[in-house]
Amino acid sequence: MFIKEFSRPQIMGVLNLTPDSFSDGGRYDTDKAVARGLEMIGEGADIIDIGGESTRPGAKRISVAEQIDRVLDTIIGLADRLPADIPISIDTTKSEVAAKAIEQGAGVINDISAGRDDPEMFALAASTGVTIVLMHMQGSPEMMQRNPVYKDVISEVMRFLESRIEAAVKAGVSRESIVIDPGIGFGKGRRHNLQLLAHLKQLKAMGYPLMLGASRKGFMGSLCEVSNPHQLIPATCSTTALGVIAGVDLFRVHDVWQNRQAADVAWAVQQFAADSKKSE
Repeated sequence: MFIKEFSRPQIMGVLNLTPDSFSDGGRYDTDKAVARGLEMIGEGADIIDIGGESTRPGAKRISVAEQIDRVLDTIIGLADRLPADIPISIDTTKSEVAAKAIEQGAGVINDISAGRDDPEMFALAASTGVTIVLMHMQGSPEMMQRNPVYKDVISEVMRFLESRIEAAVKAGVSRESIVIDPGIGFGKGRRHNLQLLAHLKQLKAMGYPLMLGASRKGFMGSLCEVSNPHQLIPATCSTTALGVIAGVDLFRVHDVWQNRQAADVAWAVQQFAADSKKSE
């Protein structure tokens, strides 16, 4: 199952099957994870993103076998129960994990390394025809937040994404199967994140569906003087509304119904403004 056309902003619900993710680690066994996935669909999610390895700052990498062990039963449990138009996304940088997930029904690869961690990832995406999300990250999860430096974060992120798009296409991936993500919070300081959020239209102008993953990110906590990521739902919703106005197609969030509301209201305002302009 692939991502349907982006005729309106879509919500990707986060389902972390890890003991150490920054805001929801260790919450779900298989039954609870399947139930949460179905609950997110009821809350308005268009895609369920399942991950078995934490990518929080400082996180240690785990083996392919452990990732597969964490995610596969949940993917199997959800694949038969999700509506036909709801894809499962596998959040991994390893082609072996992605291949197992695709065999069981996943239709999207969400690769935070944009194909750099595993040279076989693009070949897998090309041979299966699934959608692949290419994200910008400076450094690795273990080291990415140790003084990230850019001369011009917008142009550097765009050049990186362009280079990874071309690498994917060279490996046989269809351009129509590519989604890009600027990687909010991945090797960026607060100023870098704010610059990227302020220039989402420029990123959208690259010509590919654009995903935004700002959900519960720590830079917003520093702005709001909040340390608990669970208290950053309103902050996240503000980035979703801003993203809709800027043309973002897909929002990766932990809190589905809240961000569904933010996206729907912003989308309605945007459509009203566009219709009003046409009638002038």
